[in-house]
Amino acid sequence: MDNLDGSDHYSKTTDEPPPSLLTIILDTHPSAWALLASTLPFSKALAALLIFINAHLACNNSNQVCVIAAHPHRAEFLYPSPSPSSSVSPEDRQQQNGTTTPSASEANFYRPFRLIQTTLLNSLYHLLSPAANPPTLPSTPSVALSGALTLALTYTNRLLTSFSTTTITDPSTSSSNSGNPHLSSRILLLSITGSLSPQYIPLTNTIFACQRLSIPIDVAKLAGDAVFLEQASDATRGTYLQVEHPRGLLQYLMMAFLPDQVSRRWLRSPGKVGVDFRAAFFCSPPEDAVCLTCGTQLKLGNYGQKPVVVARKKKKRKTKLNGDGDIGSGAATPVH
Repeated sequence: MDNLDGSDHYSKTTDEPPPSLLTIILDTHPSAWALLASTLPFSKALAALLIFINAHLACNNSNQVCVIAAHPHRAEFLYPSPSPSSSVSPEDRQQQNGTTTPSASEANFYRPFRLIQTTLLNSLYHLLSPAANPPTLPSTPSVALSGALTLALTYTNRLLTSFSTTTITDPSTSSSNSGNPHLSSRILLLSITGSLSPQYIPLTNTIFACQRLSIPIDVAKLAGDAVFLEQASDATRGTYLQVEHPRGLLQYLMMAFLPDQVSRRWLRSPGKVGVDFRAAFFCSPPEDAVCLTCGTQLKLGNYGQKPVVVARKKKKRKTKLNGDGDIGSGAATPVH
């Protein structure tokens, strides 16, 4: 009968990979990028990052991307922008009004790629403007990485909720998405600073949340070394890579961080052979400190002498009044 009426009486399934959400946390410390300007200028790193984002979106039409800036004292969304006006460039506004015509290069530019580039550049322009940065900004050694990870988790949770609701309630998409389990998400951190000890507690909470949600944290360390980031990547089954040649940042991004969780099952991810599990606590910045533990708390510090052992107090022995070994009450037993 199926061949007679020509209608499909079976549910169609697709073998397409599940959509992937890539959340990029960009370290935008001005002083740290100024030290790396001779090797990798910020403009070159931003150009490589845009190519990497375009490659991620080209892998699957349903892929999503989010870019968050980890700046000193605050963390902000770069894409998608909270304000809709920043996502529209002046050229696009003029073309919408009919005052100008697009050039040949702009006409051949894929519109989603151009939208991301315009929004990202405009957001960075407002973030790095002198009016938005206080004079004491260069003296700040770290960035608001814990706040950036919190924003990444909130955005990921919102997309996961909306994706699961659409998959269940929409009958037109429930059959087509029956082969896709869920929206896979991951976080990529481009770090250039290394002082994270003051943010130990909030960073630990965000790492535990990522571990609970099965969200890997990939780290591309452009300068310096952070033991805590290496441990966070290992705890969430991410990839930690020390970029030894910053000029080849694009090659590092394309070869090490472009595959998602589904593709990594058949690939061997690069990274360090061993993980450095030295302690990095907020109460003592050095990682090579000596840990002294007791039953109630963990104390960390650099001690030049051996810990003092306090002698245990001796308990007073109770005196025996009776010969049978019983403690007497001091009064005679009444006779009835």
